[in-house]
Amino acid sequence: MRFGDTSSFKSNFMGVDLETASGVLVPREETAILGEAAIAILRSRSANAKIIDMCCGSGNLACAIALAQPHATIWASDLTEECVSLSWRNVQRLNLVSRVHVRQGDLFTGLKGDSLESKIDLVVCNPPYISTSRLAGVKSYLLASEPKEAFDGGPYGLSMHQRVIRDALPYLTSDGRIALEFGQGQERQVQSLIARMQQYGNVDLVTDASGVPRVAVAQKIF
Repeated sequence: MRFGDTSSFKSNFMGVDLETASGVLVPREETAILGEAAIAILRSRSANAKIIDMCCGSGNLACAIALAQPHATIWASDLTEECVSLSWRNVQRLNLVSRVHVRQGDLFTGLKGDSLESKIDLVVCNPPYISTSRLAGVKSYLLASEPKEAFDGGPYGLSMHQRVIRDALPYLTSDGRIALEFGQGQERQVQSLIARMQQYGNVDLVTDASGVPRVAVAQKIF
């Protein structure tokens, strides 16, 4: 795997200084809600928890969680070489190489060689969640400096959520959890996608400071 150089600048996410770069989503403040939810979940798990950060982008969630949970091991995966390269650089800069493993692939396909089935305590994911039509219209300004892959969630904005909810199941322990970020007003659809699988329990919603749901958490039960 090649980790090339790209033009970059700095960003702060959950108190962690990160390198960011063109071609990769800049970490948003709302994603800290997902990060804090993940850390809260892990406090009740074993000290040696295993986590997957799917659609890892710059590696912001993986690095922030690893620093908050010093005994956890994390696999961070994304589709594009730009994201994987940047994640790797951030992992190196923060001296997390022994605990954060960066992979490249279409969702969980990048993890095929890691033998993680039934071993993961938590899957966190900040997938793209803007519909294709909105991205071509009122949200088109987002594409001026960041990649379409980071935003385009398909016809209804939830295509990636549906895949992650389904494909995470073989990797989770018997009581493992998923934690997913979503856009404003999408909570009912995400709850429905999770319930439809019939292999998760009740969905807990985590809200932002204004009381708007932004993260869904569900525990595997089958």
